[in-house]
Amino acid sequence: MNLDDKLLFLDAMEDVKPLKNCASSQWLKPVKEKDSQKIDTLQLDNFLTTDYLDIVSLGTPLEFKREGLQTGVLDKLRLGKYGQEASLNLLRQPVEQCRQMLFAYIQQAKHDGLRNLLIIHGKGRDDRSHANIVRSYLARWLPEFEEVQAFCSAMPHHGGSGACYVALKKSPQARIENWERHAKRSR
Repeated sequence: MNLDDKLLFLDAMEDVKPLKNCASSQWLKPVKEKDSQKIDTLQLDNFLTTDYLDIVSLGTPLEFKREGLQTGVLDKLRLGKYGQEASLNLLRQPVEQCRQMLFAYIQQAKHDGLRNLLIIHGKGRDDRSHANIVRSYLARWLPEFEEVQAFCSAMPHHGGSGACYVALKKSPQARIENWERHAKRSR
């Protein structure tokens, strides 16, 4: 790198500030306690089923889209183009605990107005592995939430086939804000 290149680089980076306390595992912005009130999911009825399970083979990517949702939304979700607002790690958890954690997680995300989530379920070596059992239950449970618009396997840098992106419906407040933002643009 010659002196001109170095000066050009330093000039371009002049207003850049370093991230403080940045660790590679903390890429998601944590929800601040004062912004979010923890909801009591014990008061809510966990409707997620635990009946007989059809195993989703490892070669089948997780994917779901509610009727009426634009295909472009699922395409963007599949490509990881929506910023993930929170994540849930279900690695090595018993199935019943995964059920409880997922229920609480989706209820809290709905309460907090979050839209784009990441769920890490892990990868198994065969169809009967624990990680694939959890993955198969996720494929069953997520459509049971009316808030879930779509989900699909994550991009490799977010966990690939060991994780999935989940898109939730907009809250009524977010719909109003979105309408107002677009209404201002059209004036």
